[in-house]
Amino acid sequence: MTQIKFGTDGWRGLIADDFTFDNVRRVAGAIASYVLKHEDPTRGVIIGYDTRFLSDRAARAVAQVIADAGVPVLLANDYVPTPAVSYNVKKLGAAGGVMVTSSHNPWNWNGVKFKAKFGGSATPAIMKLIEEELAANAMPSGHSPAKIEEVDLKPAYVEAICQFADLNLIRKANFKFAIDSMYGSGRGVLPGIFDKNGIQYVAIRQEVNPLFPGINPEPILPHVALLQETVVKERCHAGLVTDGDADRIGAVAEDGSFVDSHKCMCVLLNWLLVYKKWPGDVVRAFNTTGMMDRIAAKYGRKLYECNIGFKYIADLMMDHEILIGGEESGGIGYGRFLPERDGILNALLLANVMAEEKKPLGQLVADLQREFGAHYYGRRDLHISDEIKNGAIRRAADPQTTKLGAYSILRKENRDGVKFYLDAPKHGNGADAWVLFRASGTEDMLRCYVEAATPELVEQILESGERFVRQN
Repeated sequence: MTQIKFGTDGWRGLIADDFTFDNVRRVAGAIASYVLKHEDPTRGVIIGYDTRFLSDRAARAVAQVIADAGVPVLLANDYVPTPAVSYNVKKLGAAGGVMVTSSHNPWNWNGVKFKAKFGGSATPAIMKLIEEELAANAMPSGHSPAKIEEVDLKPAYVEAICQFADLNLIRKANFKFAIDSMYGSGRGVLPGIFDKNGIQYVAIRQEVNPLFPGINPEPILPHVALLQETVVKERCHAGLVTDGDADRIGAVAEDGSFVDSHKCMCVLLNWLLVYKKWPGDVVRAFNTTGMMDRIAAKYGRKLYECNIGFKYIADLMMDHEILIGGEESGGIGYGRFLPERDGILNALLLANVMAEEKKPLGQLVADLQREFGAHYYGRRDLHISDEIKNGAIRRAADPQTTKLGAYSILRKENRDGVKFYLDAPKHGNGADAWVLFRASGTEDMLRCYVEAATPELVEQILESGERFVRQN
């Protein structure tokens, strides 16, 4: 029997290898058993799915298992963004939500996410309970089958996120946007909002194509190349891109340059503090920019650093008043809305920032770099054997490892992976140079993350990091 391993946000596997209907039903059985034991099953479960191969049929299989366990099901009648499932879970008071998706993974992956009753990524404690049910091969039976009802999950969600953005202000600013859904389940949502409110845009990759031709549906380089070209060709003031299930954001500046998730988070954080003045503290994942620390400090907000995976941010949102929480992969959420990341909401809010400050996106980023110092970021995904991967992590953690290439290691942190702070050149109040080595929670790879004060330095440290990983 295939071992099913939960990563940072549910289970993912290769279609037809790990992601099979048998395994999907096993996961659904574990979720049904969790709901029966730990939630009010009469509240039902909401199920959605993305545009991947077999997602709709897998969602139907999940619905059948859960309904056969006596738990009512609301099943999406169309492809739907993950945050739309989360929003409806909270709005309707459901016992939980299931999303069939593999998010940003390549076309031949699929998976299952579980959303807790509070409308966000299940906490580590909840995931542990579901994993225990899975290990016990739970498959509840003996109940009277409950009803499966198909519903449109999008209208209520769209209405809710539109309350957070000043769409009239965005229209009046007369900016033009390029919208890229990467063939994912955010298709048509942002264009529909912009159409209704008279906001100028061009849209690309809105059609359903489960092969995601030429890309992984992840809003980072090089997969955003078509969006970059579109922004320049169509003379847009920004490009806004969401991933395969529309819970992550990426962006492109008016000159076609990529704006990574770190910069998006900082633009949004600064706007919230200066213009909105919403209360709350700030939380960021272990592999994200130190610029957030500087912005939070300027405005007297406490900053929490957490492990990688939005469920850890959601956990903090349960216990603290959190203004904004963000992760490296483009997941950004707000305590006053949902403890959940939301790419479409963040696209609207980035447009709102531009309209309020009357500046295109690249200028907003440049302003922050001037005020808080130059911060540049890079990442390499190294597909290597377990032997090399585990050896690299061991050597990184070893106290005898005191240098990385030409750079001395000033200190190490072992919170989630191994992070080196390096004695590297710094320009004024620019970024402290650091590199983080971490094994992926969902794929066979080791990721190397770097932040430093110049793009050239980022590349040099990435090179040194890769050499360190691959050495015997």
